[in-house]
Amino acid sequence: MREEEAHYDIAVIGGGLAGTCAAIAAARLGRRVALVNNRPVLGGNASSEIRVWVCGATAHGVHRWARETGIMGELYTENQYRNPEGNPYYWDQVVLDAVRAEPNIDLYLNTDVREAHATGPDDARRIHSCTGWMMGSERRITFHAQQFLDCTGDGLLGHLAGAHHRIGREAQAEFGEPWAPEEADGALLGSTILFHTKDTGRPVKFVPPAYARDLATTPILRNRVLRTGDNGCDYWWIEWGGEIDTVHDNERIRDELQAVIMGIWDHIKNSGQFPDAENLTLEWVGSLPGKREYRRFLGDHILTQQDILEQRQFTDRVAFGGWSVDLHPAQGMYADEPGARQRYADGIFHIPLRSLYSANVTNLLFAGRNISATHIAFGATRVMATCATLGEAAGTAAALCTAHNLTPRELATKHPDLVRRTLLRQDASVIGLADDDPDNLARTARVSASSHQNRLAAEPAPTTPGEPHPLTRDLALLLPVDPALDTVDLLVHGAPGRTSELTVELWSTGRPENAVPTDHLLTTTVTAPADGPHWVTARLDHRPDTPHNAVLIVRACPDTALVLLPERTDGVLALRSKAEGDAAVDHDIPEEDGQLVLEWQARGLRRHTFAFRAAPDTAAFLPQRAVGGYQRPYKGPQMWSSAPLPDPDRAEQWLLLDWDEQQQLTETRVVFDDDVDEYLNNLHRHRTPFEIMPELVRDYRIQSREPDGTWHTLLTVTDNRRRHRVHRLTGTDGNPVRTDALRLVVDATHGARHAHVIAFKAYGA
Repeated sequence: MREEEAHYDIAVIGGGLAGTCAAIAAARLGRRVALVNNRPVLGGNASSEIRVWVCGATAHGVHRWARETGIMGELYTENQYRNPEGNPYYWDQVVLDAVRAEPNIDLYLNTDVREAHATGPDDARRIHSCTGWMMGSERRITFHAQQFLDCTGDGLLGHLAGAHHRIGREAQAEFGEPWAPEEADGALLGSTILFHTKDTGRPVKFVPPAYARDLATTPILRNRVLRTGDNGCDYWWIEWGGEIDTVHDNERIRDELQAVIMGIWDHIKNSGQFPDAENLTLEWVGSLPGKREYRRFLGDHILTQQDILEQRQFTDRVAFGGWSVDLHPAQGMYADEPGARQRYADGIFHIPLRSLYSANVTNLLFAGRNISATHIAFGATRVMATCATLGEAAGTAAALCTAHNLTPRELATKHPDLVRRTLLRQDASVIGLADDDPDNLARTARVSASSHQNRLAAEPAPTTPGEPHPLTRDLALLLPVDPALDTVDLLVHGAPGRTSELTVELWSTGRPENAVPTDHLLTTTVTAPADGPHWVTARLDHRPDTPHNAVLIVRACPDTALVLLPERTDGVLALRSKAEGDAAVDHDIPEEDGQLVLEWQARGLRRHTFAFRAAPDTAAFLPQRAVGGYQRPYKGPQMWSSAPLPDPDRAEQWLLLDWDEQQQLTETRVVFDDDVDEYLNNLHRHRTPFEIMPELVRDYRIQSREPDGTWHTLLTVTDNRRRHRVHRLTGTDGNPVRTDALRLVVDATHGARHAHVIAFKAYGA
């Protein structure tokens, strides 16, 4: 056995997506980081050991423009390119490569942290070190650090250090949460083991092991649905352990889950009720329960159900989520009630930094399912893509604390601007925060471009004539109103042989980050001629004080249709109202009434637009949108978009920063459009038709202007497939670049008809 001492700026304990993103974020900010994981692979519940889909703010496509950016966004899009089949082992490599690309991270796999050395009074403890055992190597390693991050899920490090925490459900009276029980109790969400099957092309028998559970002795056949085509997380409801201790009874829980899986497979193979299962065999069964819930630490803010559903904003918000408040019965698969109860906010919700550090351990941050939240709020924050964004935020905070000798509390309460600017600089998952960084010299420049998109329209072409979409239900378009919306022309198939009256309404989304109608603005009627299609005009005369998104609703009308085009239109969404029998997410989960995002659905309409023409011209895509603004859709698309490109392979468009005086530049950062409305998943529950987002810029150059007015190319990038690119700028002499203008030249996209740039930034020495 070997005894070792290791010294770092930051020690991240837990290598799930939260810990992985925390370590990467801190390392990119120049900190020396130990990433310590007790399993042989990274990814936690997303790893090939457990194989849970990585879900997040999109909520399987319920929310619009909600996919995570930052490090989680990088993992999503890299996996989309490298792993289009959704192979769980390839996903492991995507995550591992992202960690190994950072020279400031030392990775310790198979290292189980079991001890912590912390001192101080109960209300002001400090961690000095933690010690782990590296299994298989007989190494006992003590990690010393200035800041510690507990990303273990179960919260073991914080518990060992004396951090205050809770397990179970709070009483309703404590926070006034409608879904909380009358009395506090220890009920938890249970754990799950998944399985995968494959078709062998020939009959395969299954002889169940002796421990297989006889489903006839359980409520499962009565209350749950078995389907031969389901795999993996389709069986999320194989859940148990919420009535016992999900940590200390982990072995018992594993045995029960595996017994039920064998019972399920025995029933499918041998009951005679599934003739299409004859050629199926078990390809993989997990041996490690995927845990949902255990300790939740107490921070300076405890996130509540109201924070989630009312989308409360925080001055120290550092991440967002969008998953429903998703709670399961403590009895899990043996419950007579449905496997889940869910309620969505009208859009994404925000999470403050004060929920990511301990209220009583002064150098402990945490990220993942163990953050400072009630049991009810935890039901929305616990999904892995959200946990990953929390990891990036906590890792960023830890790095800033070490760099500026601050505690996490001091950082959150006295320097929220430092956190905000750093997160925006690295394109993290925050919404509604504008770049006001004084170090970003682009904010002081004049901004111009070779062209910009000034017309908001989607019109049929000979190659894309579109198809009638019947108005058997209400249909809608979300449009950016910038600066006004005087008229909207719609392409309508009228009723056969007769005119009809269409009711057209304009609604506000209420909140800038939302994409559903909440506040009625006006109503007008439009006469649709018979047959067609015909262009008809809705006169709106809507001139708001500030730019915002509006929803144009065309109410259902018998025997009429709008024309649906198979193309994406920048800044525009197509929606349709929910019809009887529609299921927004999962047919097996009953939907709560009054959930607006489920009443207006995008399913089947992504990358489609109802044919329309809006007037007057739009200012939503001016070049100034790429400087000093928002880096996600918020009150509008928030990006520069060029005029239409005749050939995406020869874009020849540019965006220019021009200063009155020469600047000394050392770095530029560019954020491209990777369409955060496109729902991605690591194991491809949903498959995109492309491996790289068409909207991403493929080839580009960064140029500086010489004193004689000529352009000098500083760097050339080809085959780009990333949203956020960071480039060091040096002149031919190796010194910072001195120039009065910096130009980004877009040479090609990955197929989009416009060149898109969300942010173009410049920094000096």
